[in-house]
Amino acid sequence: MSFNLDYLANIAPLLLRGALVTVQITALGTLLAALVGLGLAMLNRSRFAPVRYATTSVVLFVRNTPLLIQLFFLYYVMPQFGVALPALFVGVVALGIHYASYMAEVYRAGIAAVPRGQWEAAHALNMSRSLAWRRVILPQALPPVIPPLGNYAIAMFKETPLLATIGILEMMGMALAEAARSYRYYEPLTMVGILFLIFSLISAVIVRLLESKFANRT
Repeated sequence: MSFNLDYLANIAPLLLRGALVTVQITALGTLLAALVGLGLAMLNRSRFAPVRYATTSVVLFVRNTPLLIQLFFLYYVMPQFGVALPALFVGVVALGIHYASYMAEVYRAGIAAVPRGQWEAAHALNMSRSLAWRRVILPQALPPVIPPLGNYAIAMFKETPLLATIGILEMMGMALAEAARSYRYYEPLTMVGILFLIFSLISAVIVRLLESKFANRT
């Protein structure tokens, strides 16, 4: 089958709409993963052993089960228990929770790198634990871990084609729908691959710039 540039030009707007959905899902998933991951990392530092054990168990469970299984469970199994959620919401939550388990370890490493003396100084100043987190620990722990968090955001972006399995018309979903209609897979899949490469390279450059910016703070 020859590569038809006219056909590619006709479907380009469709694929770009799918790309917009992909970017939106990635942005929302990254935000959710960053917030939940930070929460898990902080809970892992709890003074209560049951909280630490429960947090570690959740992180290990999520990290060691495939994202596709988690996605199917939320979308296909949960409705049998009366919890039916929109596909887009499920996609964002599945990606966010899955990558939160990885980001939690990044945050944990950043927090562990803060010298113990900083905790002792905060305690000596009679700061509450929550105030010490906000004013002393997190401002030192977060800047060095921004680049690895960015790398996980890129990885999440490249996982979004899995969402086509639950009917989300993101970039890959749009391409597969168009291919099923026209029986031409060459052009739409090639275009999707090129778009993924472009977005990934742009994201990698941004992460590299952030890494250079915060290198002197590590």
